[in-house]
Amino acid sequence: MLDALNPFRLRDKISRIVHYLSQIEDLRDLTLSEQTRQLQLSHPNPLCRFGKKCFSQADEDGITLEILRRLDLLEGGVYAEFGVGDGMENNSLILASLGWKGFWVGGETLKPDISKADPKKFAYLKEWITLDNIVGLARKGLARVEAEKLDLLSLDLDGNDIYFVEKLLSQDLRPALFIVEYNGKFPPPVEFQIIYDATHAWEGTDYFGASLASYAKLFQKHGYRLVCCNAMSGANAFFVDARFSDRFSDVPEDIETLFVTPRYFRPKKHGHPASLRTIETILNQL
Repeated sequence: MLDALNPFRLRDKISRIVHYLSQIEDLRDLTLSEQTRQLQLSHPNPLCRFGKKCFSQADEDGITLEILRRLDLLEGGVYAEFGVGDGMENNSLILASLGWKGFWVGGETLKPDISKADPKKFAYLKEWITLDNIVGLARKGLARVEAEKLDLLSLDLDGNDIYFVEKLLSQDLRPALFIVEYNGKFPPPVEFQIIYDATHAWEGTDYFGASLASYAKLFQKHGYRLVCCNAMSGANAFFVDARFSDRFSDVPEDIETLFVTPRYFRPKKHGHPASLRTIETILNQL
C-alpha cells in the first residue's frame, strides 16, 4: 500500500497515462483526417477535392481558393466577413494573406493586434449585428477600405443568418461568392429557419440558422447558384453569382447531390496551431 502511494511511482504512472491518452488522441486525429480525405475524394462534387484548412474552421479555405481561381479573382479582391470570432479562425484570413483588402464585423474583441494595419486595406467594426444595422455596417466597411463592391462575403453568426443574407442581397450587395453556414440537421428538401430575434445567441443546440434548402431557395431567387458544401464538416455552403455558371459545368446542380451531412467533430491537431504573430503579420503588412 505504501509502495503504491510512493510519489515517484505515482508520478511515473500518471506520466504513462498521459502518454497513452496522447497516443489515443493522435490516433483519433489520424482516423478523422483519413475519413475526411476519403470523403473529399469520393464526393461527386469535384470542388470538394480542393478542401484544405489554413485559417478556416474546417476545409473551407481550399474550396474558396479553387472557386476564386475559376472566377479569375485570386488577386486584388475585396472581402467582408460577418462573424469572425476573436480573429484567429475564419474564412477571410486566407484572402488577407493573398493581399486582398476588406473588413470584418463582429461582437468580440480581437486577439490579434491590428493597430498597425493600413485602415484603407483592413477594418474591424465591433458591433452587434441586426437587421436594422447590417446594411449600414456593410456600406461603412466598404467606405473604410475605399471599395465600391465586394467580391466575397462570408457570414456565420449562428442564428439570424438567412435574414441577414436576404437583407444584403435585397440592397444589391452582391458578391461574386457568398459563403454561409447552413444547419445540416435538415437535409434537402426540408426547409427550416429560426424565427428572427435581434437578441438571439446560440445555446449549442440545433436551433440555429437555416437549412440548405432554405438557403438555396433564397439564393436562387436572387440569381445565385449553389456550387459546394464542404466535405470536412458539412457546415458551410458556397453560392456563386449565376452569371459564372459556365465555369462550374463539372459541378452537379442537384441539391441532394451537393448536400453534405454534418460532421461536427474535427481533428484537434491540424498542423501547427495559428500564432498571433502570424495573423498580425498578415493583417499589419497589407
